[in-house]
Amino acid sequence: MQLYKRSVFALTLTAGLLLAGCNRQLDIQPVNDVAPEQALTNAVDLQSVLIGAYDGLSSVNLYGGDMLRDAELLGNSSDVLWQGTFTTVRDIYRKRILVDNGQVASTWLDAYRTINICNKVLDNLSLASSTASRNRTEGEAKFIRASLYFELVRSFARQWGDGDANANLGVPLVLTSTTAISVANNVPRNTVAAVYTQIIQDLTDAESKLSATNGYYANKSAAAAMLSRVYLQKADYPNAASAANRVIASGLYQLVSEPQAAYDLQTFVNGSDTPETVFSIHITNQDGINDLNTFYTSAQYGGRGSDIVIQEQHLGLYSAGDKRGNLFYEDENGYVRTVKFVNKYGNVQIVRLAEMYLTRAEANFRAGTSTGATPLADVNLIRARAGLGALTSAQLTAAAILNERRLELAFEGTLIHDIKRSRQSVIFGSTTYQWNDPRLIYPIPLREINANPALLQNQGY
Repeated sequence: MQLYKRSVFALTLTAGLLLAGCNRQLDIQPVNDVAPEQALTNAVDLQSVLIGAYDGLSSVNLYGGDMLRDAELLGNSSDVLWQGTFTTVRDIYRKRILVDNGQVASTWLDAYRTINICNKVLDNLSLASSTASRNRTEGEAKFIRASLYFELVRSFARQWGDGDANANLGVPLVLTSTTAISVANNVPRNTVAAVYTQIIQDLTDAESKLSATNGYYANKSAAAAMLSRVYLQKADYPNAASAANRVIASGLYQLVSEPQAAYDLQTFVNGSDTPETVFSIHITNQDGINDLNTFYTSAQYGGRGSDIVIQEQHLGLYSAGDKRGNLFYEDENGYVRTVKFVNKYGNVQIVRLAEMYLTRAEANFRAGTSTGATPLADVNLIRARAGLGALTSAQLTAAAILNERRLELAFEGTLIHDIKRSRQSVIFGSTTYQWNDPRLIYPIPLREINANPALLQNQGY
């Protein structure tokens, strides 16, 4: 599904959006912050604030690209080379993050700012015009809030299973709206277990209240897809397989015939979703920035030029005949780039159907179940699309499934999280970082520590 990012300052929507034919009001200004003296008074106000939550979610520091980029750079061994001039991003790439890292602070701040907008919506559900509108509004707000808490807890806290999740510090849970722009109100960090419990509750509520289709916004499948990620991250394999299966069984999405068709490669044309896109952030030439395009592509395709270069080590991962190995090009400077993000106005894909097949395969394999299909059938479906021969039962291992996931989802924001949950390591230069190394966890931003004495810093910072 598509999510059109709207400017906070836009007074009217573009003609392109008006022609899109969405089934709900789109000609209202998004609200990213509400002054305490400006109480919401009606259903239009409520929808305006909800649109503001989507606008916050599409910030470049969040799902507008940087959150996905940084998950790949932090988990990178020698697959890519960072040549950019941004020192804050360079330090993430080098695993040498300082407590005052500006990019980390922006991710934290924008996430909590957007969570606060969601809380404002949830605090005012009584303004909804009907029961159906209330359910949809609640589902969308909880989907956004849960998605961001998930990104925060798996980036700023220890991985589930690394010690006691009931004792390890997660991130602060703020579930009602506040007039502050951050959580600098002496709110302590909740435990990892408490944060996951809230995420699962929000996403479960969202899935139950959202409809199968919802225009450009989060729907039932988007919530189930995010649930599958959450359950997989915490090694709850039966529930991960079940959630992924619900997305697949919905019948709303289908694998495209060729790997390159899974991405919108129409350069400089307003992007559109592909048949296998479950949830995405949509960028137009009137509004929004796709920061995956900015940092992964060359100047000829709208990128900065030479920030992220694909290395031979990554190219060597693809077997002969693997069509995914053709998703690269050599730019005008001789650097190898991925084609996935060449469209400056292409969607930032958050979840694709291919991921759901691989999640169902891995979860079923580890649990010894066959929810929806056998693990072998799911893996071979993805391999067939890539032009590869089928694996045999004897060849199917957890490592083989993880390898398919690594190749299929390369550069899409899953790398460091898959490394942590599968307990692999990152080898950068002469240093090996184990899956639970403190350097693979973001520090709580110094700005927040200084403002909120109840916040405790992560180990190693």
